[in-house]
Amino acid sequence: MAKKILVIDDEELVTESLLKLLSIEGYNATVAKSGEEAIDKVKKNDFDLIICDVRMPELDGIETIKRIRAHLENSNKKPVPEVLITGYADMEKYVSAKELEVFDYLYKPFDNKEFLRIIKNVLG
Repeated sequence: MAKKILVIDDEELVTESLLKLLSIEGYNATVAKSGEEAIDKVKKNDFDLIICDVRMPELDGIETIKRIRAHLENSNKKPVPEVLITGYADMEKYVSAKELEVFDYLYKPFDNKEFLRIIKNVLG
């Protein structure tokens, strides 16, 4: 069965590109365009990996990951690995991501081969 990946990003070009790339590689990818939408999707579905943009309006990626983790823990579900992506070199967000111990942190634009290597490392 194809691994399920949740892609959280408010930029349509990014989500379309990632959906296409992940689909070609045989993954089942779902998009959420906001942190709130992502949390709702996690409440209704199980995912094997979460790819989340750091900078989003209203609820940023760091807070989104924290809330998803809290929901999973409160629901007695296993943790889901996360990869954060960003187009901004923000040291504070990077430190926050490292404190969360996310699987990886990538800067946009990233190399597709490197991105897929990371995904394969996470999912085995």
